[in-house]
Amino acid sequence: MRRDRLLVAVTLVTLLAADIHFVLLPRLKTWYHLPRESCACRVTNGSLENGGATTVPWTTSQNFTVVSTERGSKLERLFRHPLYNIRLPELAPDERLLQEEELRNYCKRKVSRWERMKKFYIEAAAASNITILDHPVTFDPEASWLQFHLGINRYALYSRDDSSVDRLLRDMQTATVISAGDAIRCQKTRFHRAVRFSTNCSEMVKPSGLHLKLALKLQDFGKAMFKPMRQKRHEETPENFFYFVDFQRHNAEIAAFHLDRVLDFRRVPPVAGRFINVTGEILYITHNEELRSVFFNSPANNTCFFAKCLYVCKSEYAVCGHPDLLEGSMSAYLPGLSIAPRISIPNPWIRAYSFTGREEWEVNALYCDNVKKLYPYNSGNRLLNIIDMAIFDFLTGNMDRHHYEIFTKFGDDGFLLHLDNARGFGRHSDDEMSILAPLTQCCMIKRSTLFRLKLLAKSEYRLSDVMRESLSRDPLSPVLTEDHLQALDRRLGHVLRTVGKCVKKLGEPQVVIRDFVESSRVTTSHPGGNNR
Repeated sequence: MRRDRLLVAVTLVTLLAADIHFVLLPRLKTWYHLPRESCACRVTNGSLENGGATTVPWTTSQNFTVVSTERGSKLERLFRHPLYNIRLPELAPDERLLQEEELRNYCKRKVSRWERMKKFYIEAAAASNITILDHPVTFDPEASWLQFHLGINRYALYSRDDSSVDRLLRDMQTATVISAGDAIRCQKTRFHRAVRFSTNCSEMVKPSGLHLKLALKLQDFGKAMFKPMRQKRHEETPENFFYFVDFQRHNAEIAAFHLDRVLDFRRVPPVAGRFINVTGEILYITHNEELRSVFFNSPANNTCFFAKCLYVCKSEYAVCGHPDLLEGSMSAYLPGLSIAPRISIPNPWIRAYSFTGREEWEVNALYCDNVKKLYPYNSGNRLLNIIDMAIFDFLTGNMDRHHYEIFTKFGDDGFLLHLDNARGFGRHSDDEMSILAPLTQCCMIKRSTLFRLKLLAKSEYRLSDVMRESLSRDPLSPVLTEDHLQALDRRLGHVLRTVGKCVKKLGEPQVVIRDFVESSRVTTSHPGGNNR
């Protein structure tokens, strides 16, 4: 009997010890290492509030009392922070860009047209003794790109918890390419017009000046813009280069998407890195005869291609695989203009695309006062969104933001699309302060933008650290060099100091503006456009 009791006691003690070791202790450790944020943020009538606080401290050491550990993922802790979990107002049906039935019917029509045209292409190629690989289209109503399009709303391209974005990134990295070169053309750039060049471009290169882009169609009928690698990571823009003749960088497109998501703007379409086989995934599947004609083998026996036009579109500017693999970025397409119209509007702080010219904002410190009087910058969020865009471009070092686009459905209150970011991350050693002109001249910033910037300046969520971690998930990692990552922290400091100077000069209520201000829809003159 004693032996049986002893055996039972030993068994119970063993079970208790195992329960403590494998169940209770892990939960206690998880609880202990959770960050303790004291920011009691909420949204009231669509605006960000800070627990009724009326002041924002300007030294980064005082913002958000955070007790956290250096262990674990900084990126995950950042996205768990209350600032990244603010509940927006419930979306009304007209605040979504597309309705599901409308989009699916549109896509089915596109697939049917594609199947009809594909037969014509294959027959024409066979008559010319050209073999085109025939990949079947597998249209899926639940495809990631389709869900991404359905998630676009008045506030952003996707919601914070939209799983379709991560699926779309994976699909762009691995999905079979069924067509290359659709809707590609060469267009005169502002640089060509400035120095009176005249190009006569064939339909080979997407509008981008000196850069070659390819439109790739994937097997699930998704579409992505492929930008090939033209420069290595460590190569900086030469100091004598003007911004309008600089090469575009594929890794800048990738990094810009990740930075946009870290800043919680969500205005850059998803971008992923990928290695493309230029022979099997472009040459052998393209239906574009002109694209086929510009392929050649280099002296090193690498497969190369270039754009077909008069000046820079020559074999000297070709891109080459090694021998067939070519590194590049894949940017997800937005919905077609026929169902989701967009307009392109000149940036009020547009640069002079000439060797000697200067714009008014470069010589007039009070330029913003004039902008504030003009539609649509005299009410609503448009000017605040321009300042968001300027901060984003300053962090990346992109001086080439001559236009911005908006979806017409959302009108004046819609967000700005941050497209074409390939001229960012050119020089890590230079901080081009003129990019911040909208902020320095207007002395305005969204409250939510400021709070996130100050959070990213803290060691617990340091911008360079969360960017490094986010970019490590891309197949082309490392996407940025350490010098470029450190430049992000330095430039973030410049932004916060600029805001601090504005607050000291004008007072916080005039500088830190509540989000989602409704426009009064006053119709006056539009800079660089028509009246509405």
